[in-house]
Amino acid sequence: MRGSMTDYLRRRPLIWAFTLLAGTGLAWQQLGAVPKGPQANDRQVTRVVSALMLHQHLSKHLIDDEISERGLNLYLKSLDPMKIYFMQSDIDEFTKSNKDLDDQLKNGDISFAYVVFNRLIERIEERVKLADEFIEADHDFTLDEELITDPKALNYAKTDAEVRDRWRKRIKYDLLVFKADKEDPQEAKERLHRRYHSFAKRMQQTDSDEILEMYVTAMTTSFDPHSTYMSPSSLDNFRIIMSLELEGIGAALQMTDGYTEVTKIIPGGACEKNGQIKVEDRIVSVGQGEDGEMVDVVDMKLNDVVKMIRGKAGTVVRLGVINKGGTETKEVKITRAKIELADSEARGTIIEDGEKPGGGKYKVGYIDLPSFYMDMEGAREGKEDYKSTTRDCRKILDGFREQGVDAVILDLRRNGGGSLSEAISLTGLFIDQGPVVQVKDPDGVVQHLDDMERGVAWDGPLVMMTSKFSASASEILAGALQDYNRGIVVGDETTHGKGTVQSLLDLGGQLFKIPNPPNLGALKITMQQFYRPNGDSTQKRGVLADVVLPSLTDHMDVSESDLDYAIAFDQVPAARFKSVDLVTKDVVEELKLNSAERRAKSADFQKLLKNIDRYIDQKTKKRITLNEEKYLAQRSELDAEKEEEKQFDEQTNGNKEIVKRDYYFNEVLAITLDYARALKGSKLAIK
Repeated sequence: MRGSMTDYLRRRPLIWAFTLLAGTGLAWQQLGAVPKGPQANDRQVTRVVSALMLHQHLSKHLIDDEISERGLNLYLKSLDPMKIYFMQSDIDEFTKSNKDLDDQLKNGDISFAYVVFNRLIERIEERVKLADEFIEADHDFTLDEELITDPKALNYAKTDAEVRDRWRKRIKYDLLVFKADKEDPQEAKERLHRRYHSFAKRMQQTDSDEILEMYVTAMTTSFDPHSTYMSPSSLDNFRIIMSLELEGIGAALQMTDGYTEVTKIIPGGACEKNGQIKVEDRIVSVGQGEDGEMVDVVDMKLNDVVKMIRGKAGTVVRLGVINKGGTETKEVKITRAKIELADSEARGTIIEDGEKPGGGKYKVGYIDLPSFYMDMEGAREGKEDYKSTTRDCRKILDGFREQGVDAVILDLRRNGGGSLSEAISLTGLFIDQGPVVQVKDPDGVVQHLDDMERGVAWDGPLVMMTSKFSASASEILAGALQDYNRGIVVGDETTHGKGTVQSLLDLGGQLFKIPNPPNLGALKITMQQFYRPNGDSTQKRGVLADVVLPSLTDHMDVSESDLDYAIAFDQVPAARFKSVDLVTKDVVEELKLNSAERRAKSADFQKLLKNIDRYIDQKTKKRITLNEEKYLAQRSELDAEKEEEKQFDEQTNGNKEIVKRDYYFNEVLAITLDYARALKGSKLAIK
């Protein structure tokens, strides 16, 4: 059902949020059925992951019965989050092994993963038949029935009758959503048939690497939410995101009811230059080169479609495309090209607003920073133009100074983190010298990592925009600058709350001490916890805003504290550092008071507060009505699920324009001007 976005956010740590891109070259292998058991490399991978988790994880937790039980629960949750496929009898059978999985894991035995997954495939096939039956059945939308939407309030079905009733209500809800959206009834039924059949086909295409990744990650996330195993293809995707550079057609893709749909055209990419493919077009076939066979990709897993489309710059790929609203397939030939993911790098602009006492407008420099990125391979190879957050931001700040800006806004609202070294060096653009973050290892040893470069790139008023989606490295920067009294934090009550550090260990390199070892994936393992210069961890607490602005994201269950088995908050002694004293309690109180007065007079903020109340009311309900009249009445006020999807899309995909000048940003701008005026009229200055 549509509520899957919340389930996704609860299951996946919010460090990296990205759309699959038709990008860099990866080999495509012939699809087949789900393998029946473990593969040749699985034992080696599992054993080395177990050893690394045992000896290098921050928690020093043993691989014991507790990890075994946690891992089983997480594996089942990842496969069947809404408890609609497995039956209680399946769970009872699986639970008999819940104290044996730790020993199996240490021995490299993942056969249990296949027992569970193959049972899931059997149950999916059975449920698709039920879906087909209930899609064609008559439903009475005047009845006062409800569908339970919170899996925590659900038990697994014990009888066939319970399964049938659960699926009847599920399909009834699906049809009700289409009905409310005024979809043609027959088209709605066809879409639902395709949705469930397509899901079944994609699950049947699951390969051994994916099963290994799901199962081993269930075990590693039993230690903490961010320790995960990356399969070879996941590792390649991770490297693409870090380098912000790839080769391909330049389009973001997603799976919609069995079709590969274009969700975004990357500026400057091959697709944009070709001009024949638009957002919401569907790719139904792919051919390699000028005359390679066109392969049908309908109902194919998105990862596999992406692998087929990816390739080296200069090579040709042919796509069978159905334009939005059309029915005919046209063939589009595209020459792959090098693409830079500009939407993921720092972007800056200058905004003129307000009136200066002596006349003229204030100039405010705005930087949108979606991630902390660094092309690690480019840096190692000594490339002069390798991608770096700090390099890009320094150039932007230099431009701001040349243009005579009065203040700077750094937008971290959708920044999920990235390179720790970049977070430290970027912080150094705003402070002269000193500790930026303290780090504690599994042995309890604490060291501080400092900005060692003298001088600053910007020494004037600084405002940082944050949200619950601001995580990890962005919290290091915001927390350090707040401790130094260097800038004001504005936004959600607190940030995401991810205060742990992960290292990426290449498993091929761990197993084979040779040049160019085989790609066996990698273990992203939590080995350290970080702390602000003042000694507080950001773990589960985040960075508290100086000025809180109401928002929907502040009430979404997307923070570290909402994740299973998160490391606890703690503290270490404060490091020695020198405050720059550009923020005082009196200044913050004045900013809060002025902002509150403006928001009280704003119709937009008053409407937002009402929507937040409605959202909280809907979100806390564990059931949704299947009565059409009541459902439409509730949805006319606010559709909580769609609002979550909208917010998530905005945080991950951003906007074409550098800054969105809505009422929320205008209030941040007003706070920034208040802050600039306060500093201008005071004796506060960098020391």
